[in-house]
Amino acid sequence: MSVIGVRANRLSDGADIAVDLAEETAIAITYDGTTQAVLMGSPADLEDFAYGFSLTEGIATPDEIDAVAPEQVENGIDLRVWLKPEAGQRYLGRRRRTVGPVGCGLCGVETLAAAMRALPQVSGACRISADALDTAVAAMDEGQALRDATGATHGAGFFLPGEGLVALREDVGRHNALDKLAGALLRAGYGPRIGDGAVVMTSRISVDLVQKTAILGAPVLIALAAPTSAAVSAAQGAGIGLAARARSSERAEIYARPDRFG
Repeated sequence: MSVIGVRANRLSDGADIAVDLAEETAIAITYDGTTQAVLMGSPADLEDFAYGFSLTEGIATPDEIDAVAPEQVENGIDLRVWLKPEAGQRYLGRRRRTVGPVGCGLCGVETLAAAMRALPQVSGACRISADALDTAVAAMDEGQALRDATGATHGAGFFLPGEGLVALREDVGRHNALDKLAGALLRAGYGPRIGDGAVVMTSRISVDLVQKTAILGAPVLIALAAPTSAAVSAAQGAGIGLAARARSSERAEIYARPDRFG
């Protein structure tokens, strides 16, 4: 678990107490030796992160990755990804260097068109009932060990009706959590079944999270917090069922593809 133990003083009585904080470190993602992005994140599930980030940022599919090697360096972690030749040549044609803080999901995008990229139309037969939504939300709440220890992380999970929450990843950054989830699903062989399930996020939903969900191919996105207007438009355009403020089925609000719920 990515936790650092520290000491703190409680305001009410001045008592010295032990506290676990979420570890946050700089993670450089490099492809074939060239830096693509530097992000702040939790130093866990880094191979999942490499595979998920590569897919959702349009750099490489899992079968185009030759190797992943996280290396501890002086100021953080160098997450080294080696691409197969054809993907490597394609990457050289679009290479850019990006630097961004935790919470920034579109850091380094060079044009407005790239920021609001066209999304694939998401298919899949997933339909989430009220009971399934409540089950998914409860499973997310029970499964966030890092959040329980620190109170400082986001969670991204994947829910399959009839099977439950099959994967969950946490990170101090919501975009990182979703990328780690995507990588975990692909590496575990869930790729062909992503159209049968729903992504569940504990955070607010911005347009880039919808973009990543669409590229992953999940037809339903459930969030405990609210979406932005751009996120709603993107979900509607991609055919993604979007439910937000969904801490329970009674409170959930459907913003896109209501036919995917109920």
